[in-house]
Parts: sequence; structure tokens; C-alpha cells
Amino acid sequence: RFIEWLNPLLRRDSYLSMLAERPEVLKRLLRLLGLARWPSRYLMAHPGVIDELADPRLQEGRFERRAYLKDLDDRHRAWERAGQADEESLLDTLRRAHHSEVFRTLVRDVEGQLTVEQAADDLSALADATLDVTLRWAWSHLQQRPGKQGLYAVGRDFNFAIIAYGKLGGKELGYGSDLDIVFLYDDSTDEPDTSQGPDSPSPIDAYLAFARKLVTWLTLRTATGELFDIDTALRPNGNSGLLVTSFQSFDDYQRQRGSNTAWTWEHQALTRARWCAGRAELATRFEETRRAVLATVRDPDALRQEVVAMRERLREAHAASDDDFDLKYSPGGMIDVEFAVQYLVLSRSHDHPELMDNVGNIALLWRAEQAGLLPEGVGAQAGQAYRELRRLQHRARLDEAPTKLSGGAQGAVTVHRAAVLALWRHVFAGAATPATGASAGAASTPGPAAAAA
Repeated sequence: RFIEWLNPLLRRDSYLSMLAERPEVLKRLLRLLGLARWPSRYLMAHPGVIDELADPRLQEGRFERRAYLKDLDDRHRAWERAGQADEESLLDTLRRAHHSEVFRTLVRDVEGQLTVEQAADDLSALADATLDVTLRWAWSHLQQRPGKQGLYAVGRDFNFAIIAYGKLGGKELGYGSDLDIVFLYDDSTDEPDTSQGPDSPSPIDAYLAFARKLVTWLTLRTATGELFDIDTALRPNGNSGLLVTSFQSFDDYQRQRGSNTAWTWEHQALTRARWCAGRAELATRFEETRRAVLATVRDPDALRQEVVAMRERLREAHAASDDDFDLKYSPGGMIDVEFAVQYLVLSRSHDHPELMDNVGNIALLWRAEQAGLLPEGVGAQAGQAYRELRRLQHRARLDEAPTKLSGGAQGAVTVHRAAVLALWRHVFAGAATPATGASAGAASTPGPAAAAA
């Protein structure tokens, strides 16, 4: 792995000199490359982060949002003082800072100083902070544009928010995970200015331009690399809908007002959605909408059929052979825990509001057991199984190994798989188990895999 990493850098004298002059850095590098394959891949993609190995404090502490934001704001002011705060400079600044922080977390992770949950928390917090900075910097550049978008934006703060879904929403982000996000703007405070007739700037013009700019800033591959792959398909109406949605339209869609409303799988996704960046007032309003939707009284049998049928569709889409156990998708895998939790939240939040909090699957299983919704021990054992399955999946991905267990290797998860299947049976009593397929009953049209996972 060291040779693989070294070959592209033979023309970079500064890195070779550092390794020659700093034997402790070379020692750290060799140890890191020996622990897992993914660090080697990351170093080849972002060789500049090797400088972090020279910092003796590298393995100390955790990601600190405040320090990260302060550092980026200081760099931004320095670019402005130099008259060089152009988009290219800012894009590269964001990427270098983000790559360095990911690498620090990666080193702490493979050295065993972080649990899977801690690594995911830090990566999710880093993504939140990076989205926050990108919002502010991109908005300031939008204000400099001529035309309707620029006129509307000049001198104003944005009434805009990013809503996190999927792994980012549940704070289970991994290395290289896509970001499932939705863009909302507040049309109640953004009234169109009609003073210029048909050419008057309007909120939707400004925020569509802003959303497009954000997507570019987040995904564009520069000489320094890229930030994230993002998926916005969880917005109302999916890829056929507008890139940005007014808050009122989002609220109506989720609360099922009108003829165009959310499917059950979208409400499943909402169980682990959260505001992650943007205007703070929209965080409160989003959470009010989210809680109102989750607290809706539903027909438990109809909901059970829809959730189980969706689980069966995912099983068929990610089918493993009878000789393999997929840590996520096989019967008794992580997806069964996630679907069981989502069903409990959607079916029982109206009389158990503590289930509405976005605190993760393990904590929600514990709360469900404490509330008497699960037999004693079932929630705790399934939570422990989920933690162990996540740990195995995480380690496999770090070493770029398969996340399916074959033959005798499955013995390591027999107890955990049994705990998950016990949870499934108690939650979906009367429905088919994941091993035998879904019970009868049609589900609504399934959305992106991230919606349910």
C-alpha cells in the first residue's frame, strides 16, 4: 500500500523530503496504511493531507465545530483583505479544510480511538459545519450577480435551510457517504417586490439560483478535489419537482393537504430528518412540521403492510445468495432494525411523543422498550445487535472488504441476527418475516433507497 501511495508522489519533492527528514511521520504513515485500505485510497486522492501526520496532536480529541468555523472564517477574511476572495479560492479553501478534518477523524478511527458512533457523529458534525459555511459564502457571491437574482438578494440574509435525511439526518455518516438533503425557503417573509413590473425579482428566482450555486459549490471537482456527492431526490415530487421548495408547500405536502401529498416511504424518511444548516427560525418550523406528521394517527395494519412490502422490495433489490449474509440487507440485518423503528415511530408517536426525537435507532429501541411497546430485553438486544452489525460493516468498508459474510464467518453474527429477527416478529406480528417475504397488500410507489435506509 505504501508503494501504491508513493508512486504518484515521486514528483512531489516536498512530501518526499518530509518523509526523509521526519522519521516519526513515516512511521505513522506506514502504521496507518497497514491498519486499513481506505486510508491509502484517501491519501492518493488527497495527498496534501499527509501534512496532518506531522502534527503530534493529530490523535487527540474530537472534531470541534467552533474551531473549524473560526478557522474558515479567518481564511475568508484573509482572502478578502488580499482582494482574492473569488469563487475558485473559496472552493479550494473549503475542500482543503474538509479533507484535513476527514483525515484526522479517519486516523483516530483506524487507531481505535473512536467508536463507530463517535466517528459517524464527527463526520456528520463536519458535514453540517461545511454546509453552514458553504451556504454563507455562496450567498455572498449570489448577491454580486446582476439581474433578478442579484437584485433580490443584495443586502439581505437568506431565508433558506438545508434539511438532512438518510445517514446525515440520522448522524450515521460514513467516509464517502452521499448527502441526502432538501432545500427549503421561507416564502412567508419573502414577499415579491412588484415595483419593477414583470421584471421584479421574486423569491423563487433567487432561491433557485442559490440552490443551483450550492449544488455546484458542493459537488464541483476542482484541482483540490470535491466536497460531497449529494442527492436531492427526497424533495417533494422527487427529481421531477423544483430543486428548492417553499416551506409552506413542503408543510402542505408532508401533512397531506391537497391532491399532491407525501407517500408513506417519505414519512419513513422523515423519522430521521433534521435541519442541519441555514436560517435558525426554519429549524423550529421544520421540527414542528416533522412532529405533527409523525404524531398523525395511522391505521396500524395498513401501515404495517406498506412498511413490510417496502422492506420486501429492498430485499429483492439487494438479494444475497442463501450462503451469504449481507450485514445490511439480509433478513436479520440492519435494515430490519431501521424499518422496525420507523414503524414504531409512525404508529405510536401519537401516544408516545418521546419516539419523535431524532436520537438514533438504538436509543429509540430503548425508549420503545421502556414504554412497554416491546417485551423486556427485545429492544436492548436488538439495539446491541444493530451496534455490532454497524461496527462490522464499518470495519469492512475501511478495509474495502465485502459487507457480506460467507460460510463459517456467519457464526460471529448468529446471536445478533436472532435478536433482530425477534424484534421484527414482535413489531410486525402477523406479517411475513423478512426471510419469507412480505405479506399481501400493495405499498405506495417506493422512492429512493435512501428514503427507507
